Amino acid sequence: MKLQTDALVLKTTDTGESDRLVTLLTRDYGVIRAFANRAKKFNSRLHGATQSLCYGEFTIRSGRDSYMIDDATAKAMFFDLRQDLLPLSLAQYFCALAAVLAPTEEPAEEYLRVLLNSLHLLETQRRSRDFLKAVTELRLLTLAGYMPDLTACPHCGIVPEPLFFSPKEGCICCAESGRGGLRITAGVLAAMRHICGQPVDRIYAFALPEREEALLARVSERFLLEQTGVRISALDFYNAMR
Repeated sequence: MKLQTDALVLKTTDTGESDRLVTLLTRDYGVIRAFANRAKKFNSRLHGATQSLCYGEFTIRSGRDSYMIDDATAKAMFFDLRQDLLPLSLAQYFCALAAVLAPTEEPAEEYLRVLLNSLHLLETQRRSRDFLKAVTELRLLTLAGYMPDLTACPHCGIVPEPLFFSPKEGCICCAESGRGGLRITAGVLAAMRHICGQPVDRIYAFALPEREEALLARVSERFLLEQTGVRISALDFYNAMR
């Protein structure tokens, strides 16, 4: 059976002298790992389109035990991200996060749209790295079923003042029940609600002061690590680079 779909290359692994194992985030089939024969050779038609961060149209053959990439045409390469190690490391973290959270062999159009939009804004430097990191983390977590409860404190039933967010419980909470939580501002709470609740094409349409962007990024990262229990080496590398 042949599958034809748009996809973003999340990761490549060399196999043998000239082949690649490619991890794809596809629009129609979620995360797929497929072999690309002879893709490392410069004269291969698969060479460019199977590099990390390449977005394109892929024809994939489903075999008995594995997938094979029969053809690939690049649509976007995100060349400028490769010129600076810091944005590149953040882009690689986004890809690693999607590989963990996106479904396998199920439609994943919204995951793909979030990644492509975040990579575009990162490449063009239209939004800060803290902003894009927080938006990408929170929206991918929401899509994967980890949406936080941002309505009211579950213990007292109100929006408390001062505000705390519990990464472990995944909710806002009051000072009394917020031990171990992170103190946040009303602006950060409004941003979190916006990211989790708006349509994908609207999740970047808000603004925060630089200090609150940094706070939002810290909160989203703590929430991610607490909820998933997964350590992503690409995140550790990005934080070390900073």
